[in-house]
Amino acid sequence: MIEAPLYGANGKKSGNLALPAEYFDGTVNEPVMHQAVKVFLSNQRQGTHSTKTRRWVTGGNQKPWRQKGTGRARQGSTRAPHWPGGGVVFGPHPRDYTQDIPRKQKQLARRSALNARAREGSLWAIDGFAFDAPKTSKLAGLLDAMGLAGKKVLILTNGIKPAVYLSGRNIPTVEILPYADAATYHVLWSDAVVVERGALTGEAIEAPAVEAAAPVKKKAAKKPAAKKAAPAAKKKAAAPKTEKKAAPKKAAPKKKGSK
Repeated sequence: MIEAPLYGANGKKSGNLALPAEYFDGTVNEPVMHQAVKVFLSNQRQGTHSTKTRRWVTGGNQKPWRQKGTGRARQGSTRAPHWPGGGVVFGPHPRDYTQDIPRKQKQLARRSALNARAREGSLWAIDGFAFDAPKTSKLAGLLDAMGLAGKKVLILTNGIKPAVYLSGRNIPTVEILPYADAATYHVLWSDAVVVERGALTGEAIEAPAVEAAAPVKKKAAKKPAAKKAAPAAKKKAAAPKTEKKAAPKKAAPKKKGSK
């Protein structure tokens, strides 16, 4: 059974932790680790490099001098590969460097890397990280208390912990990842691996507490501004209008000659 030193959140050693035997069984397969690292580094390449052949270099359309009579070697273009500023022969062009390996092979490589670090005593376990807010000096002090100052340290947390990640982001020799996201390359890159105890024992990942948003107070609707007072004349109540009597209809004029 392989054991790892166990430290508290204050950086003091509290004992040893027996690593899970089903995973830490001493298996170290170097060829598989080598293949996994090659694939990882290859997948990091963007493949955007590009050089110009003589076809794409501007200029060189005219023959620099006549074919005969100058005493110099015959030349057809100033953009030939042997000319300064000419095209590049067999230069790199954009391409895809993506590679892949079988899933089980990738798992074996990661398992071998962790076993290698545990076997050589470069794996530390810690109870947890008590970080309520990001604090780089607090994390640096913790690593110093554990005797890891100045070493390339890989910290593997039990789940995503933004406060821990932000605390070590500014330290050049510290890499912080969730335990499930660590690749073979990350483990082999480091001089020391610090793993949170919950990640090794399979404890449930605590969901980050989400602060309840304060209720937004609704602004009271502004009352419509009172209309300006009407002139005094309009303020007075209008007197009820008397109904006009219908004017009597005038009799139609009699036509001449009618009796």
